[in-house]
Amino acid sequence: MGAFYETIPRNLITWILEQKVFWVASAPLSADGHINVSPKGGQYFGIVDSTTFWYVDLTGSGVETLSHLQEPGNGRITILFNAFEGAPKIVRLWGWGEVLEYGTEKYLDFVKKNEVRTIDGTRAVVVVHIHQVGSSCGFSMPFYDFKDFRPTLNEFFEKRVAAEKAGNKEGGIEK
Repeated sequence: MGAFYETIPRNLITWILEQKVFWVASAPLSADGHINVSPKGGQYFGIVDSTTFWYVDLTGSGVETLSHLQEPGNGRITILFNAFEGAPKIVRLWGWGEVLEYGTEKYLDFVKKNEVRTIDGTRAVVVVHIHQVGSSCGFSMPFYDFKDFRPTLNEFFEKRVAAEKAGNKEGGIEK
């Protein structure tokens, strides 16, 4: 049923890159905090090599994942993919997350080197240094038909940036 690897097997790389959605899980070190699970649209992620995964973190909700990753001594993160079409499959990437904040030198260097497509509203790029990969059956996962990515968040930030460029700070991105 399940298999574990220290790196992403070649046969899973193409499959991962074809997915339309994935989930990000993180948690604070304190037992008083809660585990955060956040769905992400699968059009803003990629694989650098067999032990490095990245995704673009967009503004739009809380910043719990980034807070957990930046907590001293923490950085734990899990990425989960599952098949909604084709053969059943679940893949988890366990690792340590590094936050490359928008506009910093590390961010700019990474985006350029890896040809990362960013959009208005990009908050950071999260780089996951993988220490284990798990693949399991996914036999209980239902089939779903993918229609399209929702444009709402992208359109919202395009309007905010355009307003700011036109001199309208009230409707701009920094509001």
